Amino acid sequence: MGENPPQNLSRRMSMAANSSANCSQNNSRASQRRMSSASFNSPSPILDSAEQTPRTMRSPSFAKGMQDDDGHDWNRNKSLLRPDDQMDLTDAELSEEIPKILTTDNTNALRNLVVYSFKEGGFIPVPPQDNTVTLFEYIGTSIHKDAPEACNQQSVNMFGEEAAGVIETIQEKSEYASLDETIDEGDEDAADDDEQGEGEEKEAPEAVELEEEISSAPKKKLTNQFNFCERAALTYSNPSRSVETQTIPPPRSTFGANVLQWEIYDSYTEDYALQQAKKEKEKKPTGRKEERKFRDDKARAKEEADRKRLQACQILERMVNQNIYDEIAQDYRYWEDPSDEFREEEGTLLPLWKFSYEKTKKMNVTDLCFNTLYYDLFAVCFGSLDFMKQGPEGMVCLFTVKNPSYPDYRISTESGAMCCDIHPKYPYLLAIGMYDGNVCVYNLQVGTKDPIYMSHGVNGKHSECVWEIKWGPDMQDGEINFYSVSADGRVFNWVLMQNKLAITTIITLFLDNGPVGGPDGKNIRLKGCGTCMVFHPNNPEIFQVGTEEGLIFKCSTAYSSKYLMTYNAHNLSVHRMDFNKFNSNIFASCSGDWRVKIWEDKRPDPLFIFDLGASVGDVKWAPDSSTVFAAVTTEGKVFVFDLNVNKYKAICIQSVVSKKKNKLTRLAFNQKLPFIIVGDDKGTTITLKLSPNLRLKCKPPKKQLGLDQHALQEMKLERLLSLVREMPEGETVRDNDDNEEVASN
Repeated sequence: MGENPPQNLSRRMSMAANSSANCSQNNSRASQRRMSSASFNSPSPILDSAEQTPRTMRSPSFAKGMQDDDGHDWNRNKSLLRPDDQMDLTDAELSEEIPKILTTDNTNALRNLVVYSFKEGGFIPVPPQDNTVTLFEYIGTSIHKDAPEACNQQSVNMFGEEAAGVIETIQEKSEYASLDETIDEGDEDAADDDEQGEGEEKEAPEAVELEEEISSAPKKKLTNQFNFCERAALTYSNPSRSVETQTIPPPRSTFGANVLQWEIYDSYTEDYALQQAKKEKEKKPTGRKEERKFRDDKARAKEEADRKRLQACQILERMVNQNIYDEIAQDYRYWEDPSDEFREEEGTLLPLWKFSYEKTKKMNVTDLCFNTLYYDLFAVCFGSLDFMKQGPEGMVCLFTVKNPSYPDYRISTESGAMCCDIHPKYPYLLAIGMYDGNVCVYNLQVGTKDPIYMSHGVNGKHSECVWEIKWGPDMQDGEINFYSVSADGRVFNWVLMQNKLAITTIITLFLDNGPVGGPDGKNIRLKGCGTCMVFHPNNPEIFQVGTEEGLIFKCSTAYSSKYLMTYNAHNLSVHRMDFNKFNSNIFASCSGDWRVKIWEDKRPDPLFIFDLGASVGDVKWAPDSSTVFAAVTTEGKVFVFDLNVNKYKAICIQSVVSKKKNKLTRLAFNQKLPFIIVGDDKGTTITLKLSPNLRLKCKPPKKQLGLDQHALQEMKLERLLSLVREMPEGETVRDNDDNEEVASN
């Protein structure tokens, strides 16, 4: 205590400060208790509303006391004012301790939170979040001396100092040993005895001093990791050495061969087959699926090989048929009848091939249709026009003039095929209407075994025979559709959906006679039986329907409740209609009443009437002449008219089949070459070539040499129609056979 007076003085001062602080704390606590106990009984100071200060503090005596106290009034007792409405409490109530609990709650914390667990496969609740909100967090660099990290640092520091002390002692001992070697040999024993005695005495103090040095040594400071210096080093580079060797040259040989395209192809196919065989050997089937896949690949490869073989056989068959029918093929392309130069207003038809199939010899040709892309390919429908002799099935065959002996495609139907149509944009799509009211669509690219679309059910088809079917323009969504007319008096629109046919009723062919009394006093509206249909070439929304009652209804796809116009065309069933290829206002119709009539749109009466003496099965306009059309009758005759040459009779009447045995049913013009095909009731299709007089071209006038053939044909037809329209009322147009006079309009 006497050696360190400053330390003792500082201790006494700190003790006094602590005692004074404790006293001040006790006094403050006592004063707080008194004030809290007095606050219940003493009135509180009244505040002024203007200055918000107690009135007692604004009095002069209060200000004087404030000056005399010199700022020490806080340590004196004060008299507090008691409000008038303060409650009087007992000592027990005043001394009662009332606990007050303050809780914090974070309103932004999420409650009832759930997350999706892929392990559990559903939503699981998440524990509620802590209400503590961290406003500021700073991570310091100081650690507690008793922490594990501080102990580790101290142990490392101590281990380094001990190692340094041990190394110093070892160096001193080595120096002392070197000095002993200089002593004489004679004194070594005595020196050794003395050193041993001294060494035993010095071992203990040296160990004690080493421990004291280790304990009292200063702690090693931590190195600053940001103080560093760069050092460079040069690695050893391996020297390059050149080594020379001598090898045996490869052997050489002279080779010569011809390199041709088919030899290269054969070699590539052989190499590809070997590679595929190796791959198949490496892939060993391990299950049923792989075995099935292997079988499917094998079957697919076999089908592809069969297809190539079939294509080669088909080409060979066409070559053989071309050699057999070489004369007919030459006439088909190049022969022109020279006798037409000596005949005026007359022409002939040259028979070429006859197309037939063994399975269709007892069937009727119900429809003919040329392909829009391949001009030498046409479809023939086989069924029965006699309702009392319906066969169990029908057929559609596609023939080509390159092979007249056998059809290229054969399609069997469940009932008689009554009509067909090939899509003008997609020539591989073929729509077929059947006798039982069903319709189907075939894709010739896929095959002819099964249809890609087929109508089913009672409500999903016609209830009577489908007489004609026509492809329509694509819809706004790009969907393909077609139309059909049936004897049940309805016109349907069929849309090719992804996996089914969507059906919509366009119009029901009600007659204008009004309701008729039926059984049980009910009124029934009679329906017309549709037999044929044709679309306007310029306006695809307008179409015309012929009926068995002889009427022709002009309809629209946009209106299903009324007709645009009704023509009282024929006395019997209307068989076929066709629009002129150069003037869309002109169309022709034929009927079972033996007559062919030429009509103009929006005129109720026909422009021309031709009586052919027998039921007319079909009529068609020529594609290369505006005034030429042809018709066939049940007597086996083909009539060809040219209104520009003769307005009263045909310029060619030729019997194609026997009158007693066969009847002609259908007719079709080729769109590119000058020939027609006609079908009979024995399943035979005959090809006929038109002579030059039946396809005369217009000569341009001298002042208009630049006009093309299409414009000249339109002018020719318009000139003819103007003569017919402007005929006086008293003049008449005579029929060619009966000399029946028909008054002109």
